[in-house]
Amino acid sequence: MSRAFVFPGQGAQTIGMGKALAEAYPAAQAVFDEVDTALGEKLSALIWEGDAETLTLTQNAQPALMATSLAAFRALEAEGLSIDAATFVAGHSLGEYSALAAAGALSIADTAKLLRLRGTAMQEAVPVGEGAMAALLGLDFATADKLAKQAAADTGGVCQAANDNDPGQVVISGHVGAVQHAVEKAREAGAKRAVMLPVSAPFHCELMGPAAEQMAEALSHVDLERPAVPLVANVLAAGISDPATVRSLLVDQVTGSVRWRESVSWMIGQGVTEFWEIGAGKALSGMIRRIDRSAATRPVGTPDDVKAAIESMAEE
Repeated sequence: MSRAFVFPGQGAQTIGMGKALAEAYPAAQAVFDEVDTALGEKLSALIWEGDAETLTLTQNAQPALMATSLAAFRALEAEGLSIDAATFVAGHSLGEYSALAAAGALSIADTAKLLRLRGTAMQEAVPVGEGAMAALLGLDFATADKLAKQAAADTGGVCQAANDNDPGQVVISGHVGAVQHAVEKAREAGAKRAVMLPVSAPFHCELMGPAAEQMAEALSHVDLERPAVPLVANVLAAGISDPATVRSLLVDQVTGSVRWRESVSWMIGQGVTEFWEIGAGKALSGMIRRIDRSAATRPVGTPDDVKAAIESMAEE
């Protein structure tokens, strides 16, 4: 069996995530301790005992989700699994950083600092109220992309396809007026739903240019090793291992589209039959099943999940 380890992105965060892992596995607790030390604050206290609104702030959610994913991965390692059990790693947006840390390309401390900067830079790139994102459901990517480009042309603003999540879910991003215009046009085009999203900034579009510049500078000073298994990059939808290419594409990712549907299809084309979603939530598993119903998915976010995943390998 060929499997991929996939790591969730923003929106999967919940208060209490990863706490049971930390209580059950010293190696998982060590991840949260390392992140707390790297950031110079008790992010773990916010994750486990804070309020959801503060955790949802981009600069908190990004390192918090990474910490939870790496805690789950360290728990798997404590049970005897290694990164070599996967053929590929991949992550949705910030999850790409979690994937690289799991594959040994980045240290946990550097990853936490990069994600804190990434979250802050993305939040500050566009004044609050000027940007927006919307989900278009029930339209294929080509149609959604065309509507976004037409809305940009009609309004003179930015509107781009930001996330190609699965065959019936595309997220668009850009200036508020342009995104609202695209939502109206999507409804006219027969979208099942076209809704504005409660996000604080327009991620994965050209308005994130200032954040991309900050990430390019930060990444230039970080040790980035060759990942133990290839990373399927968001903006390329194909596997890469060269550190210079990884570094470059992490910058491109800030303004580029998350090509998740294509990434999953590419992995399946390479023989992957099972996807382990490592960390909080099950959003990626739902997307993967909608992309290809033959793909098996497995959430790994609790001690019970870890045990079940290890047992599943023993049965192969």
